[in-house]
Amino acid sequence: MKTLPASFLAAPIAHRAYHDIHDGRPENSRSAIRAAIAAGFGIEIDLQLSKDGQAMVFHDYDLRRLTPEQGALRQRTAAELQAIPLLHGDEGIPTLIEVLDIVAGKVPLLIEIKDQDGGMGTNVGPLEQATADALKGYTGPVAVMSFNPHSIAEMARLAPDVARGLTTSAYDPDDWKTLKQSTCDTLRDIPDLERTRSCFISHEAADLPRPRVAEIKAQGLPILCWTIRSPEQEAEARKIADNVTFEGYAA
Repeated sequence: MKTLPASFLAAPIAHRAYHDIHDGRPENSRSAIRAAIAAGFGIEIDLQLSKDGQAMVFHDYDLRRLTPEQGALRQRTAAELQAIPLLHGDEGIPTLIEVLDIVAGKVPLLIEIKDQDGGMGTNVGPLEQATADALKGYTGPVAVMSFNPHSIAEMARLAPDVARGLTTSAYDPDDWKTLKQSTCDTLRDIPDLERTRSCFISHEAADLPRPRVAEIKAQGLPILCWTIRSPEQEAEARKIADNVTFEGYAA
């Protein structure tokens, strides 16, 4: 099984890159990525799929929160998305290929593949293929993860040499309005580690004391966590987690 590169357990990982809108660095932007590199932080980014099958570095399914536009990101081509300015900055939405060129192995890059199925189901493939294609030949420390285990199983097939893991959660149904109760109940127990051949998890920080997390750590798998927003939260999370994903302060 592929193991998580040791560098992912060293420097803290900047959530959606080292973003700060007051300094003109929107989340998942080129400027936030460059700032993380300059500060020596690892970087976490998110991927969504463009209309023409490109992996775009963007968190939301819809453009509304982060750009002047609205509507589903996947209804626009990569070129169109690159031309849409991110709010609080002066850059368009980057492709994964652009981000890989910027990072170029300088710091570890943790890539979250956003669920494209809508219900953590089996309707996956195009975004995973675009991700695997972009990563061909990339030699820096990199890992992929997703809340959807089917996505990571697909990455195991498409890019077996890329470290992969599961993004995991308490799956409180109040926080996951689009998921069925049964899906929350299943995913909460993290049943897909072996099937996906995952080598780490990134778990919801407030839920780190869950016994299942302790079981996984006892197996020797690294525990990352999301999302830490203060030094106090970081100190508490590090009692269990091997590293943190952070935002809003300098970890």
